[in-house]
Amino acid sequence: MHRRSFLAAALSPAFLAWSEPLKHKVKITDMKVMLVRGAFDWPMVKIETDAGVTGIGESYWGHGVKDIMLGYLRPLILGEDPLDVERLYTKMVTRTGGAGSIAGATVTAISGVEIALWDVVGKLLGVPVVKLLGGQYRDSVRAYWTTPVPRPLDPASCREFAQMLKEHRYGFKAVKVGYLRQMDRREPFSRHFTNQDLQNNTAAFTNVREAVGTDVDIVVHCHWEFDLADALALARAVAPARPWWLEDPMPPDFSTSWVKLTEESPIPILTGENLYTRHGFAPFIINHGVHMVQIDIPKAGGLLEARKIADLADIFYLPVCAHNVASPLGTIASAHCAAAIRDFAGHEMNCGRLNSWDLWEKYAIYDRPFVKDGRIQLSDAPGYGVALNEDYVRAHLADGEAWWG
Repeated sequence: MHRRSFLAAALSPAFLAWSEPLKHKVKITDMKVMLVRGAFDWPMVKIETDAGVTGIGESYWGHGVKDIMLGYLRPLILGEDPLDVERLYTKMVTRTGGAGSIAGATVTAISGVEIALWDVVGKLLGVPVVKLLGGQYRDSVRAYWTTPVPRPLDPASCREFAQMLKEHRYGFKAVKVGYLRQMDRREPFSRHFTNQDLQNNTAAFTNVREAVGTDVDIVVHCHWEFDLADALALARAVAPARPWWLEDPMPPDFSTSWVKLTEESPIPILTGENLYTRHGFAPFIINHGVHMVQIDIPKAGGLLEARKIADLADIFYLPVCAHNVASPLGTIASAHCAAAIRDFAGHEMNCGRLNSWDLWEKYAIYDRPFVKDGRIQLSDAPGYGVALNEDYVRAHLADGEAWWG
């Protein structure tokens, strides 16, 4: 599909009408970046304009992301019209080819800048970002919680976990739990399960299912660690627990082994958190190498690129999910995109090393609960409706960082 026709399909029909009065009247004057220590070292981006309107965004964490933003991307967008989000995205990609702009940290850095641009545009036009991405399918987005079960082989421990889940103020109705494996220290990079590993996983996920009941979805996370035979063996072992999906069972790159696994697995196969742009997702979608795709939106190319990935998946009737380890800012931005995707299944919530949603929430100011009844809530405010909690963020900047540099 020609790029312009794909863009027209992705953006709201009202976007051009809303933006026309401001076209070529606003310029980007600066871009600033700071690393904030939270669940990870979150790279947060601010774009300033000569209209006095600023936008904030966030990219996936990683060494070098901030340097790419300031060293490569900032000069490319200064003086530009912030309404030209797609053109600026294309400019950043094409002008950073030497820095690896087809994947990795460069795409991640571009994603954060693109996300901040949408916040600027939403504020300039006085509408939530979701309204600019093709229209809003839902005003909240179903979330799943990534968290370990302390002792999954112990039924009593699983029942305690289920009670904790039931009492959680966010009301989660879906959880992601890692597989079990006894690592052979002599073979730390082995892709294989033992028979005991398979037996343990059968027991563990049966215990979790019996504890949480049938109204909670369970995801089995594999961290891209297995070969075809063992990924299929794990899928068969945990199938009695009726998982929502088996996540990242094999290494991220596409091969026909993904097609074979998807054809033979008794449960849905999902991957995507380590893929970049629609080009990374295309072979999995077109060749039926997954049942579901999962996009890390602040990593894979930003909001509009995620919409394009979702549109491609929709042609093949594949649901879309969102991987997410972001702060409240990046999470809400990602949820705006998810709310504009027709067949969206679930959005990850992961507070990582913070180990507390009370701490996670303190990074940002929002006009409503971030999550209610297991769903991420969207604001009606312009842009993303999120502001950083300056006092708290200042106290949690990464080493050597200053407030907006």
